[in-house]
Amino acid sequence: MKFFMKSEIRSDDVPTIEHAMKTVDADAQVKVDVNAKIVSVDSWLMPEEFLVAFEDEDYDVTIEEA
Repeated sequence: MKFFMKSEIRSDDVPTIEHAMKTVDADAQVKVDVNAKIVSVDSWLMPEEFLVAFEDEDYDVTIEEA
């Protein structure tokens, strides 16, 4: 699944984003494309479950691809 970050991502945001996704699914594979503002998460969970983790870190995102 892919999430589009509505605001700019800086390279120092990457560890925070990865940690937030791992709080939802510790086994998730997370890739952050800073330039494209895309966060890819490989998990068996539903994308909506990750939205809460983004919101908890004050990131405004949309589901780009489920």
